[in-house]
Amino acid sequence: MTAPRIFTFPNPPVLLAPMAGITDRPFRDLVRQFGAGLVVSEMVASQEMVQAKPGVRERAEIGADVENTAVQLAGRDAEWMAEAARQVADRGAAVIDINMGCPAKKVTNGYSGSALLKTPDHALRLIEAVVAAVEVPVTLKTRLGWDENLMNAPDVARRAEAAGVRMITIHGRTRCQFYKGQADWAAIGAVKEAVDVPVVANGDIVDAGTAARALEQSGADGVMIGRGAQGQPWLLAQIAHALWGHTAPEIPQGRALVDMVCGHYEAMLGFYGADLGLRVARKHLGWYMDQAGTGAALRRAVLTGRDPEAVLRLLADALDPQQQEAA
Repeated sequence: MTAPRIFTFPNPPVLLAPMAGITDRPFRDLVRQFGAGLVVSEMVASQEMVQAKPGVRERAEIGADVENTAVQLAGRDAEWMAEAARQVADRGAAVIDINMGCPAKKVTNGYSGSALLKTPDHALRLIEAVVAAVEVPVTLKTRLGWDENLMNAPDVARRAEAAGVRMITIHGRTRCQFYKGQADWAAIGAVKEAVDVPVVANGDIVDAGTAARALEQSGADGVMIGRGAQGQPWLLAQIAHALWGHTAPEIPQGRALVDMVCGHYEAMLGFYGADLGLRVARKHLGWYMDQAGTGAALRRAVLTGRDPEAVLRLLADALDPQQQEAA
């Protein structure tokens, strides 16, 4: 068994959650530029990664020179998980994160993601295989349990730590809750008490206030931000400043916001190609316009635009209040 490298806990301890279809390379780069302790890729299916199905390698594309980045792997077969871990480590991943938290039916029906909480012995074999396959640190993201009758996250975390996992992130819901109700940050405390490795709280953390309460109730060492960062790539840096005294980010407004969003838009087109990039970009542009309070007609024009140059021109009006007033 190869000994994992020493894991340095993220500083600041504010992490970007893996989100399918959202935390691609362009968005991760943007969040990193503002400031984040660690950013995590979209979930990459291990078998498809190894078999090189179209699109999977692109989602895992991180570049050997990208710091503070983890690649998250999902799967149900130890051999595929180990081989996928080797491949992404060889391509520059600083951290390998194992997905045991995704609640989506297409994932759990394949006995991956949070379904592994129902088979902890099998889950442990996957963890051991990944740890043995790579020298980079291995972390784990999971939930409180499968449902209210199987709240086994503390035991899973304890066994994962013994197998070599260096950090554990807990979303404060069970799988069967999906994203309903409120995340139970206090319940994460049982995981924190069960292990010595750092524990990160996740779920419903959308600003510095909720981050502070999550830390207080859970006793966790850090926080992971997911949906709250949509349309606000500076949010992690804001929280790091408010809670840990890191440099406050310059939140773009007016022309600066237009320039940032246009840069993000062009990065998505370059990453995916024009056709797919236009489709992927819509959700991000929608979130930016939510924050800016863009009017319905202008919003619709941006989101239905097929000509990138025309969309770029419209964004100036859509995101800059002064431009909207002038119009």
